[in-house]
Amino acid sequence: MNLWKTLKLGGAALAATVALAIAAPDLARAQDTVTEAVVEAVEAVTEAAPEAAEEAAAESTIDSGDTAWMLTSTMLVILMTIPGLALFYGGLARSKNMLSVLMHVFVIFSLITILWCVYGYSLTFVGEGKFVGGFDKVFLKGITADTLSGLLPTIPEFVFVAFQSTFAAITCALIVGSFAERIKFSAVLLFSVIWFTFSYIPMAHMVWGGGLLGADGALDFAGGTVVHINAGIAGLVGAYVVGKRIGYGKEALTPHSLTLTMVGASLLWVGWFGFNAGSAGAANGVAGLAFINTILATGAATLSWIAGEALHKGKGSMLGAASGAVAGLVAVTPAAGFIGPMGSIALGLIAGLVCLWGVGGLKKMLGADDAFDVFGVHGVGGIVGAILTAVFAASSLGGVKADDYAIGAQLWVQVKSVLVTVVWSGVVSFVAYKIVDMMVGLRVSEEAEREGLDITSHGETAYNR
Repeated sequence: MNLWKTLKLGGAALAATVALAIAAPDLARAQDTVTEAVVEAVEAVTEAAPEAAEEAAAESTIDSGDTAWMLTSTMLVILMTIPGLALFYGGLARSKNMLSVLMHVFVIFSLITILWCVYGYSLTFVGEGKFVGGFDKVFLKGITADTLSGLLPTIPEFVFVAFQSTFAAITCALIVGSFAERIKFSAVLLFSVIWFTFSYIPMAHMVWGGGLLGADGALDFAGGTVVHINAGIAGLVGAYVVGKRIGYGKEALTPHSLTLTMVGASLLWVGWFGFNAGSAGAANGVAGLAFINTILATGAATLSWIAGEALHKGKGSMLGAASGAVAGLVAVTPAAGFIGPMGSIALGLIAGLVCLWGVGGLKKMLGADDAFDVFGVHGVGGIVGAILTAVFAASSLGGVKADDYAIGAQLWVQVKSVLVTVVWSGVVSFVAYKIVDMMVGLRVSEEAEREGLDITSHGETAYNR
């Protein structure tokens, strides 16, 4: 019974009682009757009011501002992937492989968003398992336009599903930069399906879906472990398993268009505001904090990268500036909603220098042909960001954690989450590559690689010759 019905019934009862009381011969008795009726009506209205308020609140839980922001954030993350990541990687490729790289990113995005809605969302965010969720919402069963998200109760669940689908898609797309220019297109798609199912979904559930790492208290605001370390390790394993490009270490395998790489990096930076600030789940102060941190950490990493480059090589490069920006974006991802602006600057300065070493000295030590430095930027940057989140989240350093927050204890939690991600992704990736190699083969022929994957795999070229 809602409040309006209660008022009408109470009013009718009161009027009837008053009429009867007036007709009664005993005025005192009539007055008593009227008083009792008034008290009963007031009690009925008082009892119904909370229930009516709850019904009204339930009917108006969706916040239009939050929903609009999350829809916008979802579009921004799509912008990160297509065209942002595609152009960033495409510019780093040689011209004969440009369309191949664009095709990998574009089709992986299409594939993974579908798989996410078929079973990925349910296995990630439904159920209480330590490593994976349940099947209650496969094919988005039970979700309607009026269904609310359990984790973000002010937005429709479809919006939350869409937002998270873009995270899954870009994570799988990031990996292609490591084995670009020598892998079969069919192998890329098959690997993406296997890896998405057995690495991305469990990691996302463990961190964000109520699984093992989230229960342990791991801090990952927008995907340092789930997205960047996860993809970075898969890329490093892929670089080893697929093998080096023909001429690697002997020929100059230079990017064909740093102009496109710069455009791609710029689109990544813009789209990353949806990635980080959108992870607040609402148009609120936390989104604002993540937004400004994304600006500052990225700028700081850009400056520290080109400064380190200038000290080492005598000059800073456009490729270095673009790479530094991505390194800052990666590093601030797990920390964006937990640290303060000055902490984000410090984090960016550190990440720029460490990732510069990651694509230089560390890459030489590892000896892998990670074509577009997926591990050096995303893996190393993700590790730096995940660990330093524990430090800069402290209120004494400008973070949002309370005064009794223990940096040391949280640092150990963060290290454990990094180790779990490295081992899980490494094992799943290795097995996935081997399965794909047995089924369709990983690598194109030597002739196809020399001619270029644009022609041999897709029958077209990026540029008129």
